[in-house]
Parts: sequence; C-alpha cells; structure tokens
Amino acid sequence: MEAYVLIQTEIGAVGKVLPAIRSLPLVTRADDVTGPYDIIALLQAETLPEIGSEVVEGIQVIEGVTRTLTCPVGHLQLEMLLPRPS
Repeated sequence: MEAYVLIQTEIGAVGKVLPAIRSLPLVTRADDVTGPYDIIALLQAETLPEIGSEVVEGIQVIEGVTRTLTCPVGHLQLEMLLPRPS
C-alpha cells in the first residue's frame, strides 16, 4: 500500500520540516513543491491504517506542519473500465 501525503507548512518552515519528514520510517521519498502545498511525501506500508498512524503520529506532530492531505494510491484495473466487446 502506498499513499502520497500533501503537506502545508508555516511560512519559512520547509527547510526544517522536510528533513524531519524524510527521517520517518514509512517515508520512501519527500520533496518540496510549489503550489498550495509545500511538501509531497510518498509513504509505503502493509496497510492503510499504518500509513494513517504515520501521518497522525509522525508528520502532523512535526513543528511547522499546518495541514496534511493523504491520497492513497489506487491501481485501476483498466480492463474493468473498458466496454466489453459485443
């Protein structure tokens, strides 16, 4: 199971928040980005509850983090979306 976590920080806090996020055990990648969010992190775990715990107990408690949005990755079965031949 993977999820992207979009993270907003206080103004000027990215420099201290990003290394803290990168040090978390479930974070496989974290980068600073531009736009409404300041950091995007990719988390990987066996289950969605494990990812949720890392977001709540790991990311959201970092000083400077103001908001998160967790986006679980869903791998679509494209053949299920295509019309069946008649």
